[in-house]
Amino acid sequence: MWAASCLASCCAACACDACRTVVSGISRRSARIAYCGLFALSLVVSWILREVAAPLMEKLPWINHFHKTPDREWFETDAVLRVSLGNFLFFTILSVSMVGVKNQRDPRDAVHHGGWMMKIICWFILVILMFFVPNEIISFYESASKFGAGLFLLVQVVLLLDFVHGWNDKWVGYDEQFWYVALLVFSLVCYLATFGFSGLLFHWFTPSGQDCGLNTFFIVMTLTLVLLFAIVALHPAVGGSILPASVISLYCMYLCYSGLASEPRDYECNGLHKHSKAISTGTLTLGLLTTVLSVVYSAVRAGSSTTLLSPPSSPRAGAGKPLLPMDKADEHEEKEKNKPVSYSYAFFHIIFSLASMYSAMLLTGWSTSVGESGKLVDVGWPSVWVRIITGWATAGLYVWSLVAPILFPEREF
Repeated sequence: MWAASCLASCCAACACDACRTVVSGISRRSARIAYCGLFALSLVVSWILREVAAPLMEKLPWINHFHKTPDREWFETDAVLRVSLGNFLFFTILSVSMVGVKNQRDPRDAVHHGGWMMKIICWFILVILMFFVPNEIISFYESASKFGAGLFLLVQVVLLLDFVHGWNDKWVGYDEQFWYVALLVFSLVCYLATFGFSGLLFHWFTPSGQDCGLNTFFIVMTLTLVLLFAIVALHPAVGGSILPASVISLYCMYLCYSGLASEPRDYECNGLHKHSKAISTGTLTLGLLTTVLSVVYSAVRAGSSTTLLSPPSSPRAGAGKPLLPMDKADEHEEKEKNKPVSYSYAFFHIIFSLASMYSAMLLTGWSTSVGESGKLVDVGWPSVWVRIITGWATAGLYVWSLVAPILFPEREF
């Protein structure tokens, strides 16, 4: 007994030392990676609890206070939403606390990059506390998450447009024949992929003998937008480039596919998954991993984007010579502290907050389930419409980015 107690104490001490070593090794450069890791951990915890927490939650009287116990899927959705709410609050609190950080001299800069052991503990406590809040709060958060998830998708679209236009400007800026040829070749490849993809969509989602007018409308509408992009971009008054138009065309076609593939498995026009009534653990793991990587990439890129929200700049206080002379080491340290922050900390964290809402909607099928689809990640009619509308919003924003400078020449875009 004594030996077992000693062994347990040693194991606990080793675990604490390991955690302390890991968090102490997080530097300024790796802080954003650490936040991504924490966010990814929250998604894994959500997924695990969605699969195993339902029997336990059925026994909690402040959660299961109904006259008739809900279905298991209700508790699965509730578990995901509670973890998501804790994650949302964690990053929202950090975002609010980081408003107005201008340079590294601000004490909150150290909070953003350090204190990881305390942050992990606070995150863990927040997630645990969410399992004690009333169901009414979770229901309100569920409704709010739909809007937050939509806003996150809008941020993704803005990031894509920023990336594509920057990519085009960089290659054109070289002003060499090789890069112009590269632009043309890559654009042609994107268009070939777009039209080839559309053919597969007609084959998969408009099977013969079925009335699939809605799916046909989605695909034809996307092809119409693809042609519109090319016409507007190549119009003499616009003077745009074919590269952004081709990349946005391929992305819109992918969103169309993503929406159609999210149709319920028992829908007669979902030819791609018509015979799939269940999903394997490996496929589900791959789907979750893809979701994690997508959300994390979007959050990091948005948080560090100067286009969306540049860090606040202000003149340095006391920029003149100091009253007392400093040696070189002190002077170097003073310059480091006066460096402006490279990205907006507040915006970085708010993107993670929105991503928490978005991931909750993915894991719960936008809080709906259709037949066997309740076990699938991101499947159901709400997910279909979110993808399709996101594609249309992408088209609208891209066309607006082309015509806005002509409609409002006195404004800078």
